Amino acid sequence: MTTPDFTTKLTSSRILILGGTSGVGFGVAQAALQFGASVIISSSNPTKITRSLDRLRAGHPTFAPGQTISGQACDLANSSTLEANLASLLDFATENGKLKLNHVVFTAGDAIAPVPLAQITPEDITRQSQIRFHGAVMLAKLLPKYIHVEAESSITFTGGTNTDKPMAGWSVIAAVGAAVEGLTRGLAVDLKPVRVNTVSLGAVLTELFDGFLGDDKEKREKVLAGMRQGTLVGEVGRVEDVAEAYLYLMRDRFATGTVLKTNGGRMLV
Repeated sequence: MTTPDFTTKLTSSRILILGGTSGVGFGVAQAALQFGASVIISSSNPTKITRSLDRLRAGHPTFAPGQTISGQACDLANSSTLEANLASLLDFATENGKLKLNHVVFTAGDAIAPVPLAQITPEDITRQSQIRFHGAVMLAKLLPKYIHVEAESSITFTGGTNTDKPMAGWSVIAAVGAAVEGLTRGLAVDLKPVRVNTVSLGAVLTELFDGFLGDDKEKREKVLAGMRQGTLVGEVGRVEDVAEAYLYLMRDRFATGTVLKTNGGRMLV
């Protein structure tokens, strides 16, 4: 019996990361490159794609033979163009189907802006579910044409702990998260043998916090201190740590229909 090589499971694979220009998605892109994969990143902002590609190349100056990195903008926020935009992205990522994908990681999402239940409208519900749920469904609809249909292939969505332990005022956002988890299980059946999973994240320190907290250092430390107290490990999540969850789900060809939680023990606090 030969000894398995655990370090080469992603070598020469082709990975599309929606939301790959910042935060957790960018961390997954960095890790995938280190393990020898070709990476395609996407977000709605072409300028961010250019900057992120430059950062990735600077951090990974030496590429293996055949290894590539590229990116294309894809707007998931407009329901009338959602399917066409995703089809264009998948055509780009696979060179019109000639180079099929091995894995897709979906970390895309807009800024979370809870609306009080007494003020919620149908339009608010649609807006809050547009990228994370509608985008995920339409991606899954199109994907079979563009991915290797085998157990080694996977798609990994992203959720959060507020699905299981919602804060006050987060009812609709928690419902969207629950929908993504239900979708994960359904797609694991519908897309088999391609594997479908979700990573459920706790609080992770990303660029999103910079926009939310601004330059107010006192406010920033107060918020982060509260987040630390809400975990068993006394820390806020780091991108380089939680990215490991996505790597695991890509590499374990026996994992499908699962929700993998990385939250510092928030559920037990």
